Order: sequence, then C-alpha cells, then structure tokens
Amino acid sequence: MSIEQTLNDQLALHLRVNDLYADYAHTLDDDRLEEWPGFFTENGIYRIVTRENRELGLPLSVIYCDGRGMMIDRITAMRTANVYEPHVYCHATSDVRVLDANNGEIRTRSNFTVLRTMTSGETSIFACGRTFETLIEEGSKLRLRERIVVLDSRRIDTLLVIPL
Repeated sequence: MSIEQTLNDQLALHLRVNDLYADYAHTLDDDRLEEWPGFFTENGIYRIVTRENRELGLPLSVIYCDGRGMMIDRITAMRTANVYEPHVYCHATSDVRVLDANNGEIRTRSNFTVLRTMTSGETSIFACGRTFETLIEEGSKLRLRERIVVLDSRRIDTLLVIPL
C-alpha cells in the first residue's frame, strides 16, 4: 500500500470518528436521549470515573452501565422516576485522537467540556475531562464497545442525570 493510500485511509477513519463524536454530542444536546444506547454495541460499557480513581487504579465508577439494557433503564428512569431541576447540556469535544486501529478495534481519546444551562438562564461549566473509547464497526457504522469518561474533578454535582 502506498503512503498516499495509508494517509487517505487514516484521514477517512479520523473523519468517521469525528462524525461519531459529533453525532453523539448532538443527540444528547438535542434531548434525543432514547437514541443514546444505539451508539453502543449490545454489550457496550459506559463508565464515568474520576481522574483520581483512574490514576490510583480504583475500580469505583460514578456511573456504570453494562450493556444497552442498563442504558435504556437509565434513560427510562430519568424520564419517569428521577426528580431534578430541568436543564440542558452543551457538549464540546476537542483534540480527538485515534490511538490505535488493529484487529477490528479502534481506540480513541478526546477532551470534553459540558456546559449546563438551567431554566433560570444560568450557565456554568458542569464537567470537563477526557474520554477513552474502544470502537468497532458493525455493518457500516462505528459503535462504542466501551466509553470511559474521566472527570477532572472528584466533586460531582447531584444533577448528573444526562449522559456525558
């Protein structure tokens, strides 16, 4: 394979990964939360951990979903049972990197910031940190096999209801 073809393949993969990240963020920000589990494989894993726990190798997750079923339950509970002050998020993803692409898996990372706007109009930085993903191709779509969201702060707001 020529260098030009290799670069074209890398660019095409990078663009597909960026499209996935953008679609993911827009789905959450547009309150289409019922579509969120569809970004994952059937047995996909979604975890939110603090930077401190990750660096210390501690297994505790702030949120842990093992499979689409748990993700669907989370959204259903959020819509029907949880009580929280209405708010919206705006996700900003940056510095997307494809770390490795081998044996049908693509490992990626990015930085993120989530702004939260309350019904009062007050906007604040809700969360920021890094994400680490393992993606696979299902049909013609990239899906998340695992998404680990690493929060920079260990201080968690009680309104962590909408996925990051």
